[in-house]
Amino acid sequence: MLQFFVKYMWWIVPLVLLSACAGPQPVLRGTGDLGVVIERATGQMQVIETSGRKSLAQVSGLGDLSHASVVFSRDSRYAYVFGRDGGLTKVDLLTASIAGRVVQAGNAIGGAISQDGRLVVAQNYEPGGIKAFDADTLELVADVPADFGSEGKRSKVVGLADLPGNRFVYALFDANEIRVTDLSDPRHPKTERYPAGKQPYDALVTPDGRYYIAGLFGEDGLSLLDLWQPELGVRTILPGYGRGEQALPVYKMPHLRGWAVAGGRAYLPAIGRHEVLVVELGSWKEVTRIPVKSQPVFVMARPDGREVWVNFAFPDNGWMQVIDTFTNRTVNTFQPGRAILHLEFTPRGEAVWISARDDNKVAIYDTRSHQKLAELPAASPSGIFFTSRAFRTGF
Repeated sequence: MLQFFVKYMWWIVPLVLLSACAGPQPVLRGTGDLGVVIERATGQMQVIETSGRKSLAQVSGLGDLSHASVVFSRDSRYAYVFGRDGGLTKVDLLTASIAGRVVQAGNAIGGAISQDGRLVVAQNYEPGGIKAFDADTLELVADVPADFGSEGKRSKVVGLADLPGNRFVYALFDANEIRVTDLSDPRHPKTERYPAGKQPYDALVTPDGRYYIAGLFGEDGLSLLDLWQPELGVRTILPGYGRGEQALPVYKMPHLRGWAVAGGRAYLPAIGRHEVLVVELGSWKEVTRIPVKSQPVFVMARPDGREVWVNFAFPDNGWMQVIDTFTNRTVNTFQPGRAILHLEFTPRGEAVWISARDDNKVAIYDTRSHQKLAELPAASPSGIFFTSRAFRTGF
């Protein structure tokens, strides 16, 4: 018997040892049905499945997630998590494990991924600028400072978005500029600068990648750059939309990244006002204003464009409203929970996931009936991100 083992079974032991060292083995499943929920208080995130409306796993060790955002690899297997502490973490969604991590800045608020999926780019407050990393290895391949003025100051960078051609567009809050950096040759980045309005605070790019719109904190209006005709420079749209009205305290800055484009119109949160601005695409003229319950933060369109869902800043951050884009009227006002921080529609829009931070839960609603379908426990949840974002420009 011993001779048989020595002769024929010698290969089993190294095979078993190799398997034991291989680490977590991926579950055989597609990635298009997955997503993540940020648990900001604990530096963790949950990996979730949208069809089953369930949590699959939890990943720890992600750093400061108080203003975290996520982008996904082209195959939707990896989530790149940008933390407020400058951490950039690559998470394998199938094994629910960290595949790589770097701390690349002192203060950061988000990032983007290139059109070809090879570069992950972080936008930074401190030091101000953008940094590009190899999506596979997280090796730093480009550092583009947001310098301005004669004294070599650096500006906070906001509103970073990917563009066709491995380009990236972003705004400089302190320098009142919009910049476009071409990273098609990341070792030799090329940047174009465009003067913008006062204190751009966030921005969006339209789904076709043509228009970049930056909201302005320092003035009533928005700055628009036509990326097909950048030589025309930045123009101001909706100038003075709050003229003659008493300015309200701003408890939370609106987010333009959750843009809503529906029926040839853009629906935008008005800063410091209880309104959603409706703008005609192309002419960029105001169509109407929709009064809402409080100061809007996220204004997001259902994937079919028929409805826009809105959440609000403190003290009304437990409420949500739904706007019918056919009539431009509010059709539902309800309270999903306390401190609603984010919402995300499933890829084809049959449901919406809503984070209720102070209730430690994620509530899932049917978008047709507006009835609650399920709840999932989560520790101080904030951002919700589905892998379908991997195939959308500006997300």
